[in-house]
Amino acid sequence: MVQPRVIRMEDFFRNPDKARFDLSPNGEYLSLLKPWNNRLNVHVQRIGDSAETRVTSATEQDIFSYFWANDEQIVYVQDKFGDENYHLFIASVDGSEEKDLTPFDSVRVRIVDDLEDIEDEMIISMNRRDPRVFDVYRIILSTGELELIAENPGNVAGWMTDHDGKLRVAVTIDGLNIGLLYRWTEDDTFELLEEHDFRDKLSPELFTYDNKGLYVLSNLGRDKLALYRYDLEKRKLDTLVYEHPDVDIAGPVLSRKRKKLTGVYYITDKVRYAFLDDWRANLQAELEALIPGKEVRLSVLSRDETKALVVAYGDRSRGSYYYYETETKKFMKLADVSPWLNEEELAEMKPVNYLTRDSLTIHGYLTLPVELEPRNLPVVMLVHGGPQDRDYWGFRPEAQFLANRGYAVLQPNFRGSAGYGKEFANLGLGEWGRKMQDDITDGVNWLIEQGIADPDRVGIYGGSYGGYATLAGLAFTPELYACGIDYVGPSNLLTFMNTIPPYWEQHRAIMYEAVGDPEKDRERLEAVSPLFHVDKIRAPLFVAQGANDPRVTQAESDQMVEALRARGVEVEYMLKENEGHGFANEENRFDFYKAMELFLAKHLGGRVEKVDIEYRQ
Repeated sequence: MVQPRVIRMEDFFRNPDKARFDLSPNGEYLSLLKPWNNRLNVHVQRIGDSAETRVTSATEQDIFSYFWANDEQIVYVQDKFGDENYHLFIASVDGSEEKDLTPFDSVRVRIVDDLEDIEDEMIISMNRRDPRVFDVYRIILSTGELELIAENPGNVAGWMTDHDGKLRVAVTIDGLNIGLLYRWTEDDTFELLEEHDFRDKLSPELFTYDNKGLYVLSNLGRDKLALYRYDLEKRKLDTLVYEHPDVDIAGPVLSRKRKKLTGVYYITDKVRYAFLDDWRANLQAELEALIPGKEVRLSVLSRDETKALVVAYGDRSRGSYYYYETETKKFMKLADVSPWLNEEELAEMKPVNYLTRDSLTIHGYLTLPVELEPRNLPVVMLVHGGPQDRDYWGFRPEAQFLANRGYAVLQPNFRGSAGYGKEFANLGLGEWGRKMQDDITDGVNWLIEQGIADPDRVGIYGGSYGGYATLAGLAFTPELYACGIDYVGPSNLLTFMNTIPPYWEQHRAIMYEAVGDPEKDRERLEAVSPLFHVDKIRAPLFVAQGANDPRVTQAESDQMVEALRARGVEVEYMLKENEGHGFANEENRFDFYKAMELFLAKHLGGRVEKVDIEYRQ
């Protein structure tokens, strides 16, 4: 069998051609992100007109998150070189003015409510008064004037408004307990509705449209998160709206125009929907008929529900955007996200599962090289971060890049991953470097047993927690891996836990329960910290780190690199001064993945761009 061509590394990791389309409130304009001076910036165009106006002028970093403030202005948030101290910016859609509305040093902004029906106002929260907690403000967009709405008493971790933009719900964290507070008006004091252990969940999603109740995701008294209606007067869960027997419900689907819940979504092997509304179900069916063979997601629906923006994607496509008019049935393609990629050359991502040594089922995704017999292949274990996150089916540029280079790629959702219920999630508590790592090890052994993996050519790679898992894999199962790539991962859980950002302070007790207390659990944390076991690491290591990372500080990588080099272990180190928790800038991504390509080819034998490497089959 002949493999497809070696696709340029840049084609997997370059900025999209056009992406993240949105509709103006009046439905007359499209906004989108596209590159300008090598950075993603916001552009707008009138629907049906090809002419675009650039709204923003970011040159140091991409703009990732933006939305319409009103028909004349765009709002976006951006930090400085990955420090995660996000500021709120506003720009006129004609490109004439761009302004920082929160020009405060070392302050992080969160959006509480964009107040879509009030053109010149938003509700935000900031840790300006105290870096550990977020107070709530009303901000006047035209002037930047701030009005304090609620001062955080010290234990509020999140705030929520009703459909009139009134601040009426607060979520608190007190040690290991989570509280749900509410008030009937903004003049009332907050009262406690519920309090539960952090291992359980009762998450407010939105108010009912009469503002008298809540829709919540809850696993109280059950394993899987289900969507309920919560009765505020009776202070208890009222109606079960939707549940799934195998996975958590991820969230609601809504109609702003008709002010009703229209469905829910959840993730089994892929994202699935359950609609509670005939109109919305029919719309989904129409879109799927127009775009067959793809996963179809309604990304934006205009307020009057006559115009829709749709994204269609797959495991071998970063997706395409479409415009659809629900009444006239007008349908047109807006853009391909990465038109330079050919799906026929890319690999299928297959949902898989395997049993661990203690008989737990682990779900994950396997990507195999195209036109190669799945026998005796070099393997890269691609470990997700969090760890209370999960991998999903869809286009993953790293998996496609690695498969194109000839590697089998396994992405395991090890115990502690989200989406599979409370019991599965809580099995990860206190298991960093232990059973969570065993699940990854068991994934390698499963690949070997299936005959897919060459036991002598297995590598491990991941970011954040996945970076930690890489270091742990090399330290605690040194015979298993031929090399590892640690991307912004902690190496010493004692120093990691003592350098968390101030705005994580409320979560400290829960983090101690999940990872370990540096004082009470010092012996265990040393036992599972790769830094204290560098004498066991014998495989080559590549480390990548952002100098401004507030979550996993540079010291986590520095100390590991220094310790290994002192022992004479081969370690490559890439430090980017203008990055944080991951490399956001395109040129830095290119540097990282080119270095990864060469590193893996050297130690696992995969292909590299413009170089022919023979495979050992």
